[in-house]
Amino acid sequence: MDRMMRRITATILFVAFLTTSLAPAATISGPVKRSKQRRAHLQRSHYHPALRGSRDSQLRQNAEIDRLRLRRIADEQELEEMEMRGDLVELHESPWLQIAKNLRLNRRFCRPWTRDFLEDMGQAYYARFRRPLLITSAVRTVEQQAQLARRNNNAAPIDGDTASSHLAGLTVDIGKRPMGRAERAWVRQYLVNLKELGLVEAIEERRQACFHVMVSIRYHDYRNAPEEFVASR
Repeated sequence: MDRMMRRITATILFVAFLTTSLAPAATISGPVKRSKQRRAHLQRSHYHPALRGSRDSQLRQNAEIDRLRLRRIADEQELEEMEMRGDLVELHESPWLQIAKNLRLNRRFCRPWTRDFLEDMGQAYYARFRRPLLITSAVRTVEQQAQLARRNNNAAPIDGDTASSHLAGLTVDIGKRPMGRAERAWVRQYLVNLKELGLVEAIEERRQACFHVMVSIRYHDYRNAPEEFVASR
């Protein structure tokens, strides 16, 4: 028994010696840095090319707004008037949709077809993962976007061909932080499928943890008769 214990002890000491002698002597910053770079590369590789943000995407979003002759909402008064008229409809929490706590009550509005899209996607997501989608942003005013642009260099401008489509109420942001890898992959493919049909203009943001999704009014036609819509393309 003593001989066996001595062998075990000697083996442990030998393995410890090899581990210490083969490790970098003074610094581990190189391997740690390479490891971080490798993780960042793997994370970047998960982005779908069709969801990459671009100037062309911003132009398409604003072209849809102009085609529908929608207003960019200037301020709180105009926002309230549109909400009261029903031009914008309220988002409600449900088993399949959760709204970020910091999203103000009068900002939890969007166009009717955008809410239809969220309801459909949320229910499909819940059926697959048994958890809700998180909505982190919906309608914005020009005033709000200007304030956002002052503290966030990545924010879209308030006017011009690349202005934020949030200003017209047909765009929402879906938070990524609660999602695991499989859930993000599912969302990417769901959005890509609709983007290929011309129903959404979607971007997976890299600096903000969200999917930015502008929904076309054509989603109404697709929702009511999906097979006929696809066949007509």
